[in-house]
Amino acid sequence: MLVAIKWCAHALCPGPKGRSSVVDVEIGTRLGPLPCSQPHCETSGEEDLGVRTRMGMCLSPNIVFFPDQDNYKELFGALDNAFLVAYAIGMFISGIFGERLPLRYYLSGGMVLSGLFTALFGLGYFWDIHVLWYFIIMQVCNGLVQTTGWPSVVACVGNWFGKGKRGLIMGIWNSHTSVGNILGSLIAGIWVSSKWGLSFIVPGIIIAAVGVACFFFLVEHPDDVGCSPPLHHVMSEEKDPEGVTSDDGPLGTSGHSSTEHLESPKEPSEEPEAISFLGALRIPGVVEFSLCLLFAKLVSYTFLYWLPLYIVNVAHFGAKEAGDLSTLFDVGGILGGIFAGLISDYSGGRATTCCAMLVVAAPMLFLYNRIGQTGIGTSIAMLIVCGALVNGPYALITTAVSADLGTHESLKGNAKALSTVTAIIDGTGSVGAALGPLLAGLISPTGWNNVFYMLIAADVLACLLLARVVVKEVRGWCGYMARKRGFKQF
Repeated sequence: MLVAIKWCAHALCPGPKGRSSVVDVEIGTRLGPLPCSQPHCETSGEEDLGVRTRMGMCLSPNIVFFPDQDNYKELFGALDNAFLVAYAIGMFISGIFGERLPLRYYLSGGMVLSGLFTALFGLGYFWDIHVLWYFIIMQVCNGLVQTTGWPSVVACVGNWFGKGKRGLIMGIWNSHTSVGNILGSLIAGIWVSSKWGLSFIVPGIIIAAVGVACFFFLVEHPDDVGCSPPLHHVMSEEKDPEGVTSDDGPLGTSGHSSTEHLESPKEPSEEPEAISFLGALRIPGVVEFSLCLLFAKLVSYTFLYWLPLYIVNVAHFGAKEAGDLSTLFDVGGILGGIFAGLISDYSGGRATTCCAMLVVAAPMLFLYNRIGQTGIGTSIAMLIVCGALVNGPYALITTAVSADLGTHESLKGNAKALSTVTAIIDGTGSVGAALGPLLAGLISPTGWNNVFYMLIAADVLACLLLARVVVKEVRGWCGYMARKRGFKQF
């Protein structure tokens, strides 16, 4: 029940991306690909109809919303940038408040406000508002209040589940991201051809309603209902090679004996203080995983915003077929998140799992660009595989890794770090989410090959940033195997 509530709570938050995508398609189809008045803007002809072109468009300070058919691309780019930038900036602040406020109130309030601003965006249609800044303000406000969601839900799930099966549980739970995108598109599609304002008003009401449900039914800590808290550092020497590493490892434990790990964590004599922003940065592994997520999310969000246009231009599918086909990337992301969580639980190496998937993702991105559009079967298979390899590490870092670091042993049982650590990691990743589509918009006029080279380079950088953590995990495995062989010989 708890996981279901949290799954629903965040499944509805990605919806605005899906809803705006569908509305973009409808408005773009109606307005047509008329040339932009700015000299540096270009359209791609009929193949661009109804497809999310998104970032990299020219922006005039005197844009009027909708009546001017020449600037519909600018409007969509401005709205997307407003949401993503506000979300990235707000995420760093959100975690600090999340540690100091009751998570139930914080999450519920954020969801109700998100529903309000989403509905206000749609009401602009019925109120006949044609001023761009109204919609930008709604997007900025929505981006800011939605930052209450991710740190809160990860902290709640982390409070309930220990490290042993956290990867698998959070991998399954993280499917809400892709499902939310799909649901947003489906719900928006009902009214987008008639009254597009309802495509925002109705989801806004749903988000607010789920926020109210969270207020009444969400349980933050096991202690609140008389349950035993999970042991965040219980590790089996057979499965966790880091049981023999030093205590400064990113996800590892100290070199104490296994019997010490089986002891319940000591109850603090007084309520611990919430960790500071700089204190969270000093937790081993936070900086490495944050920077890795920046590049991993850059790749993921570039696919999210630009994949339909790429399919139309290269495979010459229609807009609807391209949109349907692009959802397979989300399907692969669900499978990749579950697979990454399962493998990392079994191996005990979160960084090694992420690095291995990123290493394989780079050549797969190259192959998808080369042969992925040669046939429908090949395209489907490669989209699912690329989605799994790109979104698997992204899902693992934003969920299980964030929860692991937020309950790191160096905190000595202080649980008031989960929200801040999660916000730092996801906030850094959100910077990449804003930069990726923007860079793709700037690079795409030079050719799609160059866009994919940019994505491959980002993937390699994400892998390299985890090198130190991977080396530590490998040393832990080697030390464990050496000690195991020595014990058998003895």
